[in-house]
Amino acid sequence: MRYPIAIEPGDDKHAFGVVVPDLPGCFSAGDSLDDAMAQARDAILLHLEGLLDEGKALPQPSPVDMHAGNPDFKGWIWAIVEIDPEDLSDAVERVNITFPKRVLTAADRYAAARGETRSGFLARAALETMARD
Repeated sequence: MRYPIAIEPGDDKHAFGVVVPDLPGCFSAGDSLDDAMAQARDAILLHLEGLLDEGKALPQPSPVDMHAGNPDFKGWIWAIVEIDPEDLSDAVERVNITFPKRVLTAADRYAAARGETRSGFLARAALETMARD
């Protein structure tokens, strides 16, 4: 999926602002043009994950031409952010990982005490750790 983004030019004192017209409420910023585009990708993924969590369909991207004539974006820079649908997949994938036995035993006890499976606990712990960083 290729989402068009509108980037409000920044300068030494102002960040480059980013709006994703196909995703109302999705915006970001960056200190440079490159940073703005990278931050836009993260914002789009987070926004789409939120829609999926709410049980909503993912909006399809529209062509840049559909938005470029909008006077609200006069003087803004247009770019495309590519989102791989696989990045949003909830398909279960079996993986082989290695843990010291004592760590695995402790994780199993922790998960069981909270009514979780090993896989569920490890997935949640990974997501929570990544969200803090």
